[in-house]
Amino acid sequence: MPNFIMHNEVSKMKDKTTKKLIFAALFAALTCVATMVIKIPTPLGGYIHAGDAVVLLAAFLLGPLWGALAAGLGSALADIVSGYVIYAPGTFVIKAVVALLAGWLLSRRFVKNQLAKSIIAGIVAEIVMVGGYLLYEAVFLGFGVAAAANIPMNAIQGAFGAVAGAALFVALSKTNYFKGE
Repeated sequence: MPNFIMHNEVSKMKDKTTKKLIFAALFAALTCVATMVIKIPTPLGGYIHAGDAVVLLAAFLLGPLWGALAAGLGSALADIVSGYVIYAPGTFVIKAVVALLAGWLLSRRFVKNQLAKSIIAGIVAEIVMVGGYLLYEAVFLGFGVAAAANIPMNAIQGAFGAVAGAALFVALSKTNYFKGE
């Protein structure tokens, strides 16, 4: 392969990586803001927020790996800035896993309709979020069975995030910025 062709391919890869990095940073910031803007307190000290919609949107638009990085960082940063530092490590892992799973599921061919597939991927990933916080609060924070009190609130947050994230994804995937991503 001639050197100039190889150089051009490397340049394209760098451009694509740079674009993904920039969008990941943007989605981390958007996740943080969406998590912090509207907060509805839950029984054990957590809160319901709109950040999960952006977590899923990042996974859908950036793919599993870049989406997981953006989701984990943005969500954990929101916990730190909002004074929920004790939740930050768990949030980082849980939201990264949510995005990783949602992005991976979206890439599978189980449903043709893009909206239906993204809603299903979001719901499955948000079920993992609910279970993740139950485990984190029960075991790592020491709440025991009392952690189950947050299941309904986390489920509401997850359902909203799945539907809103899917709707935003379908709308944004039609724009020039994300077509063919």
